Amino acid sequence: MPRFFIHHVTKYTYPEPVRDSANQIMLYPVKDENQEVQSQRITITGEPFVEQFRDYYGNEVGSFMHISPHTQLRIDSNMVVITKPIKFPTDEIAIEQQWDHLIQIGNVVPYIDFLKQEFFNALPEVKQIADAGFYKSVSVFVAVQQLNTYVYDNFDYIKGITSVETTLDEIWKLRAGVCQDFAHMLLVMLRLLNIPARYVSGYVCPHDNDLRGEGATHAWVEAYIPFYGWLGLDPTNNCVVNDRHVRLAIGRNFSDCSPVKGSYKGVARQTLEVGVSVSGEDGPGPRPDSSVLTTQVVTGKLEDGAGDDNSYRRHLQMVQQQQ
Repeated sequence: MPRFFIHHVTKYTYPEPVRDSANQIMLYPVKDENQEVQSQRITITGEPFVEQFRDYYGNEVGSFMHISPHTQLRIDSNMVVITKPIKFPTDEIAIEQQWDHLIQIGNVVPYIDFLKQEFFNALPEVKQIADAGFYKSVSVFVAVQQLNTYVYDNFDYIKGITSVETTLDEIWKLRAGVCQDFAHMLLVMLRLLNIPARYVSGYVCPHDNDLRGEGATHAWVEAYIPFYGWLGLDPTNNCVVNDRHVRLAIGRNFSDCSPVKGSYKGVARQTLEVGVSVSGEDGPGPRPDSSVLTTQVVTGKLEDGAGDDNSYRRHLQMVQQQQ
């Protein structure tokens, strides 16, 4: 069973003091039969009280305020996680019965939430591709792998070409992007075939740098397989998720799973740095010095005051998830 040491740093620097920083963090790994959190320590500038709760989808969420004036806010998460090998579907159930089952659960909670399709202009074109495939002539397990491979083969992995604000139409036209773009396109295709699909944020833990997505939070998809349950698919790396991915949160799309988001009052400029370091059992543990991390920097204007959709949140999400 792989054991991973993960260090996730988020740091904001402001040219002048800001105040009333209200933040929400989704940095707590999932705890279930396939993933054990041995330890976790989160430290935040000012040592604010973090109120923890579970959201609608069962994710553990933290909420905190940093009221006093400050020119820097740093959120440090150090964790040790053990992942366990996953037993994959065996396809013992008849193919027709599997697809019939998906129709039966189409209006059942919680699957209904993960079947809602976001409309975009190119949706009919994407549907033609899904309908033209032979997906329903094979088992659901085989079909989701075929769609996973389709996204991997037909989209180029290019950092910086998209942002969190890039639309599905733009991604479809570009045929390129990063992990969250690959995940969103796979979500669309799975839902077009009545397969419930949910967005997953977390970390990819490569061996010898053989997987895309190292050095940042990663994104992939979980599809519902009849008579089995949720199965992870990583279209960025064309693989079925096993014990080298660490899950943080699940939701309908990226907006449900952002690792950090918030707002503040004060100066309208900021610099944001984010870094993730992952090492295995035989490698070095996480170090407290952010200089050892792969760091990205974004400088952008912010709106004064609070707001759920200000540029602070958008820029923050962009850097957190774009790998």
